[in-house]
Parts: sequence; structure tokens; C-alpha cells
Amino acid sequence: MPRGKRARLFTLLAVAAVLVGGVLVWVDTDDQQPGYTTNEAVIDVAAAPGSDDRVQLDSTMYVPEETPAPAVLLPHGFGGDKNSVTREATELAERGFVVLTYSARGFGRSTGRIALNDPDHEIADASQLVDYLAGRPEVLLDGDGDPRVGVTGASYGGAVALLLAGTDDRVDVIAPVMTYNDLGQALLPNAATGEPVDARTPAPGAFSEGGVFKQAWAGTLFSAGLGPALPSGPGVEALEPGDDPEENEDAALAPGAGEATLPVPGQRLPAGDTGSGACGRFTEEVCAAYTDVATDGVAGEETQALLRHVSPVSVTDRITVPTLLVQGTADTLFGLDQADANARQITDAGGEVSVIWYTGGHDGGVPGSQLRDTIADFLLHHLTGEGEDPGIPFAYDVQGALRTNGAPSVRTVEADAYPGLNSEPTERRQITLAGSEQVAQRPPGATPAGVSGLPGLNRIVANSSRLSGLFTIDPPGQSATFTSEPMDSQVLVTGAPTVTLNVAAASDAARGQDAVLFVKLYDVNPNGSRSLPGSAVAPVRIPSLPSDGSPVEVTVTLPGVVRPLEAGHSLQLVVATTDQAYATPTEPAAYRISLAGDSAVSVPLVPGTTMTSGWPTAQLLGIGGVLVAAALVAVVAAIRRRRSHQVDPELVDTPLVIRNLTKSYPGGLTAVKDLSFRVERGQVLGLLGPNGAGKTTTLRMLMGLIQPTGGDITVFGRAISPGAPVLSRIGSFVEGSGFLPHLSGAANLELYWAATGRPAEQARFEEALEIAGLGDAVHRRVRTYSQGMRQRLAIAQAMLGLPDLLVLDEPTNGLDPPQIHQMREVLRRYAATGRTVVVSSHLLAEVEQTCTHVVVMHRGTLVASGEVSDIVSAGGEATFRVDNPEAAVKALQETDGVVSARADVDVVHADLDGMPRSEAVAALVRAGVAVEQAGPRRRLEDAFLQLVGEGEHER
Repeated sequence: MPRGKRARLFTLLAVAAVLVGGVLVWVDTDDQQPGYTTNEAVIDVAAAPGSDDRVQLDSTMYVPEETPAPAVLLPHGFGGDKNSVTREATELAERGFVVLTYSARGFGRSTGRIALNDPDHEIADASQLVDYLAGRPEVLLDGDGDPRVGVTGASYGGAVALLLAGTDDRVDVIAPVMTYNDLGQALLPNAATGEPVDARTPAPGAFSEGGVFKQAWAGTLFSAGLGPALPSGPGVEALEPGDDPEENEDAALAPGAGEATLPVPGQRLPAGDTGSGACGRFTEEVCAAYTDVATDGVAGEETQALLRHVSPVSVTDRITVPTLLVQGTADTLFGLDQADANARQITDAGGEVSVIWYTGGHDGGVPGSQLRDTIADFLLHHLTGEGEDPGIPFAYDVQGALRTNGAPSVRTVEADAYPGLNSEPTERRQITLAGSEQVAQRPPGATPAGVSGLPGLNRIVANSSRLSGLFTIDPPGQSATFTSEPMDSQVLVTGAPTVTLNVAAASDAARGQDAVLFVKLYDVNPNGSRSLPGSAVAPVRIPSLPSDGSPVEVTVTLPGVVRPLEAGHSLQLVVATTDQAYATPTEPAAYRISLAGDSAVSVPLVPGTTMTSGWPTAQLLGIGGVLVAAALVAVVAAIRRRRSHQVDPELVDTPLVIRNLTKSYPGGLTAVKDLSFRVERGQVLGLLGPNGAGKTTTLRMLMGLIQPTGGDITVFGRAISPGAPVLSRIGSFVEGSGFLPHLSGAANLELYWAATGRPAEQARFEEALEIAGLGDAVHRRVRTYSQGMRQRLAIAQAMLGLPDLLVLDEPTNGLDPPQIHQMREVLRRYAATGRTVVVSSHLLAEVEQTCTHVVVMHRGTLVASGEVSDIVSAGGEATFRVDNPEAAVKALQETDGVVSARADVDVVHADLDGMPRSEAVAALVRAGVAVEQAGPRRRLEDAFLQLVGEGEHER
């Protein structure tokens, strides 16, 4: 396994994702009334062409009600067996196909050893299964010995579809899912070779130049194939359905099978030891190849040849059947570049190719029911001629904001052509990056290493506020960072961005040696938080950096993604020297890294048509207008309803925008006057102001309880008015919760939710209670609750349905310090899920520790807004706790933009005059000063009093 406890835990968790979570296989979860019958069989096949040895494949055939019918061969993913594809098999059988599933050799109850889809082994097995289908009376034939058959499968099974189509001309149509083109390129990528072509995700250049080993994924895959192997050969009795291989007296373990002790990445074996005596269920050739690459992260010529031999790239020039390639945009194992290579090669061979990019993959999940229906429609059309061909040239899914039920919204965009295939060049946008030349260090042993995700579990990590911060880490000093200006409008990145860098050796250890770097492109929110789309990393191996320290220019093709960059967001390019998921050289080294060329990242754009389903909203509104036309009151209500449904497309993903909001009362009292501010996703915004500042009035208008006199409030692009549907996306706790004391907390929540009239399954009780942290106390009567527990129950009530916008008025009222601390963690956890929190509070110190942003009101008007740190440090004063105050003062005084600096014991105070503190910290680090802490010199309370005046703050 990888070096160090943390690295071992990293790989073990990924292994668990395969063995327990079924990341690489499709899992049966549905219970259906069958419209088909099933037949179990053990199919005896030749172990190899011309061999007398035999392999037994455990199979199940699903037979529809009407036969003869076209057949579908459905292989499983790596680490699974025939039961892993039960759901897909039953769905296809219900559509009228004869479906044959089977456990590949070395998996499930089938005998033989795993050869990684070797054409002479697993693919020859699949061809013999086509022979089997040709002999079945239930299967429709195109000719003697030629069944009408299609092949679909995911990952390992998807490669079977491609390899079989390239070797057996009886295959009529294929639909591979989230699979690979070249295992060598997939497991040892090198994104620094090859030239970008349009919006495609180009395959890297010559494999012989050496890639960067995906040690975490490789360890996961090989762990799934460890364990005792089932025997094959003359004299071995074939398994019968119901037999247990471990209890079959004639099925003794093959010599040397026992417990596997395969080498792990970074482990060096004694000379001449290939580990072949303990190959688990793998062939010795596969074990030798794994040993070769796991030892030092470099593949020898024999390993390269083997990986190419067992990959679809070896046969794609012979595939001419209709092909639907389905690839996930959340896949750090087999990225979009693998599907792109398959598409180009099959098209060049004369095949008809359709491509779909969906929001899943080995890190994001298997296709959902709608996409599985599309695959079935594609197979049905090409096997029977029925229905319209659903195989559009190119479609991609765009994941948007989370719905109120917590599920992400997804829209599908269809394009006229797949980028780069017989089409005009795709549009690319140049986004300028800023940043000077930087030095990035690789520490001894390459530890601590950077972390860009957890292979196989990235979707879970990304959706967990507790884990996401642990698995996107760039250790200080180990990377160079370049950042763009905020986007002025949404940019939908569709494909593989590219960037050109200059890299030079900055230490003697790096001169003349290969440089291994990891390039990634973050999406940075206005609040400074960042996310790594698809957890995608481009590993780069630059051979033999010049010994004289001169730079090498290299163009890096980043992994393909589909990512809408919202207005106000920035791009951040990070070039790191280590990454936990890859084999990294352990010798310390340093590199000088800068932007080359036009200092821009080139991002691809693929325009298309957004596809929708269901009744058009305009038609529904038209019908509603006709029905209410008879009564004037109903007409007015319809007009208001129509206004509430109107959407500002530029603000559809923005939680809250308040523009020129005014509320006046009779007698000349104006509670709120021309108030304007904006709140983004992930922010915790504190609404501050003295008594009478207009905070509560603003919140009541936000929730539609009172109408503003002027201006407007927009939530996710929809105007707020009494009864507006978008109010269902707001959860609130204002002016007391009103719980029934004789009922338990859970009963109170259920009663409240029932009063909303919304389905119980949308309440998300468990998630809300987990975030609020009430535990078993939720089952006790509310009369026994402390004030802190009541407040947390109120927060849980506001969180029911997991609303996208949470509005809380004084949530810490009556709480003691420990309870306030717990409440702070509750709000932070909620915002970390990508939602937004607005808090009105008079506890300024608490707001400073809880909120990311603040709006200060005074006498109904806005007096200040922005990040808490900006408000606090508005005067430019900053404090740094350092190890050498004298050196720090000297370094700051010599830095352009710093007005003054002075030492005070072990801290240094400086007037930065608007300079970001991060730049000052960087100047100190360059001067060799260790910075233990950096922050504003003032507190929020000081800034607040200055803004609203002494004596007018709330008590």
C-alpha cells in the first residue's frame, strides 16, 4: 500500500468503496414483478484458443414473454459478478430482450483467472457466449450461428462491449458505459503531452514517454481481484447451480492460490521476485505487470504492451457497428478523454458514434433510470428497427443547484455534433490568470502530500461538510497558484481546459531529473471557498529538466469537465508537487513555475439546446388564466402568481438579492430605505444594526409577511410576494417557535410539517436533526428541554425540507457560551452543504466568529456590507504573530504598499493600506519569517461602533 498511515487509510477507504459500496459495478436495488423467466446455467468454455483446458462461467439468461427476440449480452463491472447487473438485466428483459448475464472468469462462482479482458481469455469467453446465444431457440437469428445481439456494460463490462465488437463481427450494436480506451493511459496518464483539439478531452501523447501512476485507483482495482482463485482444466468438475465452490470436493484450490501478497505501490521487491506465487485470482502476467509499475511507478515495455493488448484501443480501428458511448463527468478513474479516444477511433473506422456525458462515473454513480431507458431505446432501435433513433451526436448533463429535497438539479444539453468529429472547431474562451513566478517545493518523502479527493468516494466527500475540507488540501509551499478575475457572466465549461506553463529546476536535486507535477483548476466562490470540479487532476511528467535552470514550456491538458462557472466566481489554477492519489517521487526538489504564452487558461464551450420534459409552464399558466377569468379577484391572484413564477435568468442560482428595498408606514415613518445587498451560496450572512435599524422589518419582507413600499426581493431569481412558490425554498425562525410542550420534539416537527401540506418524504427529518445535533433528545417532551435544546429544535424546524435559504432571527438568544458554540457549528455545517444562512443578531463577537459576511444597517439604511474580515480591517491595520519580529518588520517595511510596521513583543502590527493580508504573509514567508497567525487588528465590535456611533448599539 502507499507510504504512511494516512496514505494507507486513503487507499483502504477507496477499496471499501468497491467491496462494500459497489462503486465499479451496477447494483440491484429494485423489486419488480417479472414479465420474464430466468434460466441458470454453467457454460463451459475453452480456457484459451486451442487449449484443452476449460473454464466454467456461471450465467443467468432472462427470457421475455415473446420470443424469439434479439439478445443483449450484459457483462458486469470489475469486482462484481452476474448479480451486480440484475437491475439492468430485468429492465432490458421487460423491454423484450433476451438478456444473458454471467460472472466473468475469476469473479463470483466462475472459475479461471483474471486476465483483464485479454482477447484470448475474457473476450474469447464472450465470443463463446455469443455462440451459446446462437444455439438458443429464444434468440432471434440473423443467420446460421449469428444471433442478433447487442452488448452493454459499465467499466470493465463496457470494455468487453468494445473489445468484442472489434473481434466478433456478429455483434450488431454496443453501448459501453464509463469505460476506458487504453488502460495504460488511464492508469498512467501524462497530461503534458498531446495537443488540445477543440472541446475534446484529448488523449495524451506517446505512452513510452512515461505517465504518472494512479496508485490509489490501481490499489483499489487489484484489491478487488485478490483472494483464492477457482481452478480450471481437465478433470475439474463443472459447477452446477447451487454448488458452493469452497465445498466442491473436486474444486480444490489451485496451487499457490491462498492468501494474496501482491506488492503495493512504493514497495520494492527482491531482485527477480515478481510475486507470481501469490497472484490471488489474477494471471501471472497481470501480477508481473502490477509488480512492475507498483514498484517505482513506471511501466516497463512488457507492461506497456500488456496494457495495450487488453485495451479497446487495440481493436477500435475495426469497430463499425452503431455505438453509444456513455461517460461520467465525475470519474477520476476513466475520464472523458477515454470516451473521446474511443469516439475518434471508431469514427475513423467508419462507425456511427453517439456520445453522452452524464453527471456520474466511478466517483459519481451509475446512470439513472432515464439514461438507462435511453440506452435501452438505442439498443432496441438498432436491433429491431422500432422507434426513433435516440442516438444524438452529443449530449451532456449540467448539474446545477440543489433542489429543496437535497437532490441536484440536472439539465441536458444536446449539440449538433460531438466536438472534434467532422465539425467546425468548438469555441474556446481565454480566461486570463494573474500570478508571478513561484517556487514550489516537494518535501522529503513527498509527505505531507496534497489531497485532491478520495477516489471512488469523491461524491460522498464533496457532499459532506466534515470531509470536504480534509480531501482538497494543497500544503503550504508545495504549489504555485494563479487566479482569474471574477466572471462577469456564467461560463459553461464543457470539455478539457488547457494552459501553458514554464517549469524550471529551482534546486540541484531537480536539475536533469523528471519533474512530476499535478495541475488542477478550482472554482472559487465569491466568499473564497473553492471546489475542484470532478475532483479532476492533470498529472504531468516533464522529462529531464535542463541542468542550467532554464525553463521548459509545456502545454497541460486538464481533465474534461462540465462546469457552469457562475457570475462572480473565479478560476484558480494550482500546480502542486504532490498528490496522495498518485505515485510521486520521494526525493526533495524545488521548481520555479510561471504562466507562459498569454497567461490564460483556455476553456472549451459547446453550445447546444437545453432539453426539457413535461408540460410547458406557459401552457399551464394559460390554462390557469382561462379558468380564473370569470372573477376579478381570481384574475388579480393569477397576475400575482404569474409574477411570482417569472424568473430572472441571471439570478436563478443566487439565493438572495435585495434591491432598493423600502418600507414606509403612515405618519411618515420609514423603517427601511433604499436597502440593497446580495447573498451568495455557502455564505453565512450576519444582519447587524441597533434597535430600530430595520432588521426585523427586512426579514419579515423577505419571508413575504409584509409588502415593501418600494424595491424588490429576489430569491433564486424569483420575486418575493405573499404566497410566492419560492418561499418553499426558505426556512425561517423568527420571533419564537411556538412548540407544544406536552409533545416530543419529533412530534412537534411532524405536526409542523403536516401543516405545510407537503409530502412527508420531502421533510428530510433525519438530515435536519443530524445537522441540528439534537440526538436522542428529539424523542423527549419539549417541556423537559433546556433553552439551548429548544433553540436547536427551532433550527431543526427551520431546516425541514433542507431549504436553500435559512433565515434566523437571534438564534443564540438565551444560550450559554457552550450552547452558543454548538449553535455556531450548526450554522457552519448547514452553509457548508452549499446552502445559505442569514442571521440577525446583536452578539457581535458571535457574528464575527460565525458569519462569513455582514450587512450593517442603521436607521433603515445600509452603512456597510462585505466580508467580515474586510469590515473589521477597513482601516488597513493587521497583526501578525511571528517567530522573528525584527526580521518581519524589516521585510514589511521593504514591501511596496505597506505604510508602516512595528513590533510589539512577539507580534507585528502593520498598516497595509488596502493590501490583502495574504500578500503580506507571502512577503514574510519569502523573507524566511515563520507566520503563526495573521488577522485584522480591530474587532467587529470596534468596526460596528465606528459605523453606527457610540451608544447606539444594541444591548
